[in-house]
Amino acid sequence: MPLDLADYEAKARGAVRKFWAGRKKAAKKQRAVGKTDQGERGAVTAGSNMNGFIDLVVDIVHANGLSQADIMLQRRLLTLPGFFRPTKLWDLLILNNGKLIAAIEFKSHVGSFGNNTNNRFEEAIGTAVDLRTAFREGAFGESRKPFVGYLMLLEDAPASRKPVKAVSPNFPLFPEFHGSSYAERYNILCRKLMTENLYTAATVILSPRSASKSGVYAEMSDMTGLKSFVTTLAGQIAAEAAM
Repeated sequence: MPLDLADYEAKARGAVRKFWAGRKKAAKKQRAVGKTDQGERGAVTAGSNMNGFIDLVVDIVHANGLSQADIMLQRRLLTLPGFFRPTKLWDLLILNNGKLIAAIEFKSHVGSFGNNTNNRFEEAIGTAVDLRTAFREGAFGESRKPFVGYLMLLEDAPASRKPVKAVSPNFPLFPEFHGSSYAERYNILCRKLMTENLYTAATVILSPRSASKSGVYAEMSDMTGLKSFVTTLAGQIAAEAAM
């Protein structure tokens, strides 16, 4: 039986539209009430801008045989035990018959690329290492390795596309980082997160602020593209359903 990707391209465009529209609405509301939490931060703290992508994942789960799975969306149900720390709050958890099937992070990065990129990288790496180690140590009982997903929506802008200088005075950089842009660095991150088996699927998509009506987005490579993410997820869900 073929995998069902749930018309992911159309739904991804809808998710992108919802993302940018949500940011605009949140920022406008913050300014209207005169709060100091305005502009970019006001748009971020709305908290639900990535819900369109969550909906896409839910549709893929249902379409590939786990219609009765427990899909955790409420904050109080999104915590997993960690190994290096007591707990970690995820963006989406999927359980079936008490077993952890998937844990997914949905992140975005708009503006302030120079200030925040390393923080995003450290968070992604640390989260994955903690989960993988907790799994190895039996935190989730006797089960197959869960799908661990990372999806980043990055603003497509001149500042995220232009080459950025990196300085390492004591030892040479890895060659792939020479002259790389922030977008290219996110692509490198996602590729390495997968090759090092930290995430089952890691994706970065780029979209400009003007996409609130078109929902347009771009990808950096097939490996880190959205199709790879949803296909890998659908395959793991279908395998779990077959079991």
